[in-house]
Amino acid sequence: MTLSLDLNCDMGESFGVWPMGQDERVMPFISSANIACGYHAGDASTMRKTVACALAHNVALGAHPGLPDIQGFGRRFMQITEQEAYDFVVAQVGALAGVAASQGAKLNHFKAHGMLYNMAVKDRALARGLARAVADVDKTLVFFGLAGTHMLEEAQAAGLTVASEVFADRTYQADGTLTPRNQPGALITDLEVSIKHVLRMVHEGVIIAQDGSVVKIQADTLCIHGDKPEAPAFAEAINKALAADGIAVKPLSHRV
Repeated sequence: MTLSLDLNCDMGESFGVWPMGQDERVMPFISSANIACGYHAGDASTMRKTVACALAHNVALGAHPGLPDIQGFGRRFMQITEQEAYDFVVAQVGALAGVAASQGAKLNHFKAHGMLYNMAVKDRALARGLARAVADVDKTLVFFGLAGTHMLEEAQAAGLTVASEVFADRTYQADGTLTPRNQPGALITDLEVSIKHVLRMVHEGVIIAQDGSVVKIQADTLCIHGDKPEAPAFAEAINKALAADGIAVKPLSHRV
């Protein structure tokens, strides 16, 4: 059986005249685009253009809701309730679904952004709020969540198809969570190290945590961050490394 892996990337995170990322250069090498919905980044025009770009490259569309924090790019902690998380997600997924519909397309998946994602990894109630919101808007959406966490359990309980997400350029802790960005060694900057990290996750189902321990993990979808200068070259190299290893790059969907 041919192995496959979805490559996802956060997209559409420009705002007004402020540019972020290199979407048009990264898009040819990924299979799923997580598109900002206007709360942490993005705006109506950027959403429209990003959807069009993804469709032109046959890339699956995903909603990428964040906290209402434009200034902090959705990466600052906010004290919110389960109901507030639900409301944030319903509004943002609904907005992007409308943009997609205007171009004759439908959303394929959901992935929370930044601090909202990280908070839901640790707070089961918030994870439940996200999952309920997605299920209530469109139960056919695939729910992307950090591999091995209760995010996926709550999504499954809500009746959603889930995808275990892993990261190409992030290190992990012994409990399977990502090393916080403000800690040393959180990011993997060496391309060869990143490729070995990815292939180990796909073939062996494990990652080597920062303390040297071996942690079991399932890799359904791999996140590539598009907000760094070397993102296009990084995405291309990961894509080619997977292909050379016989791993097909294709989106996850239960619409197909």
